[in-house]
This record gives sequence, structure tokens and C-alpha cells, in this order.
Amino acid sequence: MLPNPDQNAAALLVVDDDLVAQARMKAYFSKEGYRVLLAEDGESFWRQIGKGEAELVLLDINLPGQDGLSLARELRARNPSIGIILVTSRSDDVDKIVGLEVGADDYVTKPFNPRELLARVKSLLRRTTGARPGGDEDLFAFAGWTLNLPRRRLSDPLGREVVLTRGEFELLAMLVRHAGEVINRDRLSRAVSGHDWSPEDRSVDVLVRRLRAKLDAPERAESLIATVRGEGYRLAVDAERVSG
Repeated sequence: MLPNPDQNAAALLVVDDDLVAQARMKAYFSKEGYRVLLAEDGESFWRQIGKGEAELVLLDINLPGQDGLSLARELRARNPSIGIILVTSRSDDVDKIVGLEVGADDYVTKPFNPRELLARVKSLLRRTTGARPGGDEDLFAFAGWTLNLPRRRLSDPLGREVVLTRGEFELLAMLVRHAGEVINRDRLSRAVSGHDWSPEDRSVDVLVRRLRAKLDAPERAESLIATVRGEGYRLAVDAERVSG
């Protein structure tokens, strides 16, 4: 008999049309103390999302009807903060990059080690649901933009909020906190996903490209996020802490 997790435990939504894979993941994560919700296609996926319980989604790409990539894109547009890990049998880097482009936070390739997936789930949940520090707000201003760290909000020079995915926020926060300093891909990858960067991992570069699209004005000759070839990235302007 599967354990009965605490109703306050984090809820994971496993989306896979392979019922055997569903059962295995439910058994494993239930044993680890999580509440596990299940869906096998787009219809049941949105039904589960509509309940508002899921804090993180383990989403298979190959699904009948609406595939996992389109589900991830639509979910991210509706909910910028929910964790999304793509689970895929595809090993092509293009598919992984597309997954990150549509807003996934991480991906694992089948067959995977359950312990590795558990580590990634824990790391992502810490970033999406972890308690925020209280007290005075950490506000940083740079090039007219304002980044509110505890509230996880970015405001443009006109004061309008710009929605960031969790990965985009974590990467920008690291660059802003260390404005002017070159941050290598290892540090950025750990800030975003909790694991070290590898040469075939394009997630940091994808997030930088997405941030540039949101931050850089068309008339600006150089990006606010500079590439330092062979080393990493840095915020190309000064950032200062301001009072809230």
C-alpha cells in the first residue's frame, strides 16, 4: 500500500500516457512524501491544473493530442511561477532547447535515474515555493528597470510589471546582485537549476536570449547583458540597491 502523504506536502503533477510509468513515478514520489496527481493527456492535464494544487509538473513531451511542448508553453503563459520539468525520450538538443524556449525550467531524458529526478524536483521546489526573506525589501535599480527580489517582480522604466519565468528571474537576480562581475555558466546554472553546467547544456544561453528580448530596447546598440566570450555573462550597466 502506498503511503498517505501529508495534505500539506508539495503536490506534483505527473503527465504521461504510459500508465506503467505513471504508477512507478507515483509510487516513488509518494514514498518520498509528495502528493502525486496524475494526467495522461491534455484534457486531464488542464483538469488537474484547474484544481490549483500542483506546484510542479513532470511533463512528458510525447502525449496524444496536444503534446507536452504546447502544454508547457500555454501553462507558462498562464502561470509564470509553477515549476515545469520536461520528461522526454528525445535526446536531440534541439528538442531540449525548444523545451526551454517555451518556458520549461528543466528537462530529463528517459531512461532516467529516479534519484536524479528527485534531486531536480527538490531543487526546483526550493526555488518556486521557498520562503522569502522578510524585512526591508531588496530593490535593485539598473538602466531605469527595478528588480524586487522578495516579491520577484521586474518593472520597466515606465513602472509596468514585466512577467518573468522562474528561470529568467533567478538568472537576472544573479547578474543584478553581481553587476559588472562576469558570472560563469556554472554559477548561473546552479542558480537556475541547482546543478552544474555541462558543455551540451544550452539552458543558460536560452534564458539569456529570452531576457535580452524583454530587457533590451530596439534603439539600444548594446545589450544590457553582455557576453564575455569563453567566460560567461555580466550585467553591462551599474545596479544599485534602492529603498522601497
